[in-house]
This record gives sequence, C-alpha cells and structure tokens, in this order.
Amino acid sequence: MIPPATSHAPPDPRRWLALTALLAGTLMDVIDVTIVNVAIPHIQEDLGASYTAVQWTIAGYALTFALLLITGGRLGDIYGRKRLFMLGIAGFTVASALCGFSVNAPMLIAARVAQGAMAGLMVPQVLATVHVTFPKGERAKVFGIHGAIGAAGTILGPVLGGILVQADLFGLSWRPIFLINLPVGLVALLIAARAMGESKAEKAPRLDLVGMGLAALGLLMVIYPLTEGRSLGWPVWCFVMMAAGVAVLAVFAVHQRAKTVCDDGPLMPTGLFAARSFSAGIGVQLLITLSLSVFFLAWMLYLQIGLGYSALRAGLAGLPFSVAVMVGAGLAMGALVPRFGRTVLQAGAVLMIAGLLLFAWQTGEAGASIGYWQMAWPMTVFGLGMGMIVAPLADTVLTDVPAHDAGAASGVTATAGQLGSAFGAALVAVVFFGLLPGHATNDDVTAQLRKELAAGSLTAEHAERTVTAFTMCHRDRSDQTDPSRIPPSCRALASANSDARAAAALRRAGEQANAQTYTDTVGESVLYVTGLVAAALLLMFALPRKVRQTEPGADQEDTPTPTVSAA
Repeated sequence: MIPPATSHAPPDPRRWLALTALLAGTLMDVIDVTIVNVAIPHIQEDLGASYTAVQWTIAGYALTFALLLITGGRLGDIYGRKRLFMLGIAGFTVASALCGFSVNAPMLIAARVAQGAMAGLMVPQVLATVHVTFPKGERAKVFGIHGAIGAAGTILGPVLGGILVQADLFGLSWRPIFLINLPVGLVALLIAARAMGESKAEKAPRLDLVGMGLAALGLLMVIYPLTEGRSLGWPVWCFVMMAAGVAVLAVFAVHQRAKTVCDDGPLMPTGLFAARSFSAGIGVQLLITLSLSVFFLAWMLYLQIGLGYSALRAGLAGLPFSVAVMVGAGLAMGALVPRFGRTVLQAGAVLMIAGLLLFAWQTGEAGASIGYWQMAWPMTVFGLGMGMIVAPLADTVLTDVPAHDAGAASGVTATAGQLGSAFGAALVAVVFFGLLPGHATNDDVTAQLRKELAAGSLTAEHAERTVTAFTMCHRDRSDQTDPSRIPPSCRALASANSDARAAAALRRAGEQANAQTYTDTVGESVLYVTGLVAAALLLMFALPRKVRQTEPGADQEDTPTPTVSAA
C-alpha cells in the first residue's frame, strides 16, 4: 500500500517545489496528446509523409502510453517513484528532441512511440507522489491544481500548436511543437532531482511481463491493419490479422483471469469486472475517447485541408469546445454530481449528441461557406456535455469497486481512455476517408465552371473537355489514399490549360469543390460519432445511480491513479 503523508511526521518542506516538476510533466503529456492535430498538413508537406504515417504519430503515442500506464505505476512501486518519474521525464524530453529533429516519417513515428512509452512511466508517478508527499489537509488543493493544469492543457495544446506552426520560428515550421518540451523538461528534471523525495510500496507487486506482451501484440494486430488497410486496398491479410489480434486478446483475458485467481500480480485484475458498473464504465470511457479522437482528427483535416484554415486559425476554432469542457466539468463536480449522480453523465451524453447533430445540421445548411461562429455554438454544446462526463466518470466507475482495488481500477480506466484515442486515430481512415469519395460530385461547382469557361476564350468543345477533366481530377483526388496528394489527372489538367482566365476559373472551382466535399464528408462522419456517443449513453444505465466521491490516489495497493488526458 502507498504510505500516505501523516501528521506524525512533518511534511517535506520541498513538497511545493517538487509539485512544479510533477505538474510540468502532466502539462507536457496533456499538450502533446492534442498539439499534433493542427500540424498534420505541415508535417506531411515537410517530410513527404502519407496521411497513414501521420496517423501513426498519433496512434503510436496513445498505444504505447496505454500499454505502459499500469506497468509504469508498478515499476514506480518497485524501484521508486522519484526514479521512475525522472527516467520518464528525461526520456520524454529526449524523445521530444528526436521528434523535432526527425528527417523522415519513420523517425518521427519511432520518436512518438518513445514519447508515449516515457509518458507511461512518468504520468502514473504524479498522483502517487502527491499522495505520499502532501498531508491529507493539503491534498484537495493539490488535486484541484492538478485538474486545472490538465484542463488548461487541453485548451493550450491546439492553440499553442497553431501559434508555433504559424510563427515558423527559425524556419522550423512544425518542429517547435515538440522542441518546446526541451526547456520545460530540463527544468522539471533539475527540480525533481533537487526537491522530490523517494518513495516505494511497502509490498511491491510483481510485473506481469507475459500479460503485457500479449496485450501489446493483440492490440497492435488490430490497430495496424485498421490504420494501413485503406492505403493498401484492404488485402485479405488485414482481416486475417485483425481476427488473429482478437484471438490474442482473448488469450490475454484468459491469462489475466488465471493470474487473478492465483493472486499472482495480474496486469488487469479480472475480478474488477465482476462489478457491472465498472465494466459499463470502462465501455463508456472507451466509447467517449474513441468518439473524441475520430471527431477531432476529422475536424482538423476538414478545417485545414478542406476549408484552407491556417494552423493558428484551426487551433483557435477549438477554443469554444475547450472552455465549455471546463465549465461543464466545474458544474458537474461542484453541485450536480453529488445531488443527481449518474443522471449528470447521461445529461452530458445527451448534450454531446445534441452538439454533434447541431454541427451536422449547420454544415448542411451553411455548406462550404460555414463561418467560425456557426461552428462555435454547436462546439460549445458538445464541449459542455463532454465536461459533464469526463469530470465525474472516474469516480462513477469506482463507486462499486472495493477501496483496496481503487488503484488497479483507476489504471484500467485510464488505459481504456488511451486505447480509445489510439483506435480513434486508426478509424479516421476507415470513417472519414472512406466517406470522402462518395461526396466528390459537386454539380453546382461544375455548372459554374462550365459557365465561366464558356464566357472566356475557350471553344465550346475545349471548355467541355476541360470540365470533364476537372471532374476526373476532383474524383481522383477524393478517392486516393492520401487526399493531400495531387494525382496525375490534376497535374495534367493544370498543364493543359495555359489560358490565364481558364486557369483562374479552375483554381476557384477546385477550392470550392474541395471545400464542399470535405464539408459534406465531415457532416456525415459526425453522424457516426453520434452513434458512438449514443452507445455510451445506453451503457450509462448500468452505472450506479449515486456516485461515491473518492480522493485520487487514496487507498491504493497496486497501482497509483494515472491521469487521463482529454482528447
């Protein structure tokens, strides 16, 4: 069990200084979850990367983070939380430098995987260290500060990413989104070395290396073909690998059950799932983070590739959502949850669904001419609902879990959230890009182009051939595996029209058709995301009506409570 700070021993006078290092680690992790989204087009252009490669920079981070969350907590129990925190933050800083100096997509993916692994070592130590360092009377204040830092990070990530990419510091384009971690990480490392005290568990749990290997293999076998399948044309081996991955995960479940029965330190104690509320809560966590990951990746692609937003403008477009999440979380935890219990989460899901449907309706009404404020109010409703779910969800999931299992249960819950993010990054290729070709027909744009070409110097026959070539170009661009690439038919179209007026008309038509196609696609994609939230709403009926308020990090025997980064 984690030994708490008691009144019998004076609290460490360096504890508040140590807290700054812990919070710096938390902030770096939360920001790095979302900061990549606004830089996707710039990373593709600079590294010549496919969109599939960029997906792996997101999914790889989330997947390795998820796999090491519980193991990282146990390593801290065994070898010392200060030691693991310093190792994690040092490794995270080095991996950030490798991300920033990557010369190609494989190097960036490998560095992001390393970042996720280091976050998995670093993050679980934060609340566990707070629990053993601060006296009980101070912990509520510290947990409040920790929560505020996490919420601020969700706002700061996209905006900071947009500012750094837009500023193009020293001609580095997107690279400062990672390099900014270097001074923060180094300062945090120096403070941790000076101010943090060491702590370990009195009875250290054993590491389940076999379970960790089975989980990693099974999840990779499912996520890899989901991410790569569309770009490869969905060969048979993709479906075979996914089926085999499910089988490996089934073996993992059997292995965990056997270790739970023997009380041999399972990675995921299966006894936790005996509580219906816990099983349902894990499902809710997975579905909510999955829906967020799919939506925000698709939305950023829509804003930047479809509507031509700059990175900064795209980052600022997410502000109404982020602020609303903070407001919703404050309302839920302040007055609503203690009085209304799970009804608050259900109301949050209804608001999320309402916000998504309003967004889909707004894109249908406004089309490609949709403005910032037309997106802002549906995103505000969406974010308000999200805040009402994420703030009380952890306590709700733990309500029927025995106090001595709270640490392990928290670790599994946080892992489910990160897995949702990883699967969401993979599913964007299936959902968003799978729907894109179906919206490539833009009769209004084609009719306007025909009219403009006829009014120019082209003959009627030449104009009709140009319109036909334009239609083929736009269809090919929407149907290829990476829509940011320019297909040969578009290059041929551009080179075949030396007439200045025709070239200008084609450029305008291309921008309009692209914007309309992406607008229609994101509108339909949102309906699929709505289905995921609706499924989470149904699962919420299995949650307990009243929520047991718990203190993060309290009464843990196995795994310290890790933080969950909002998508």
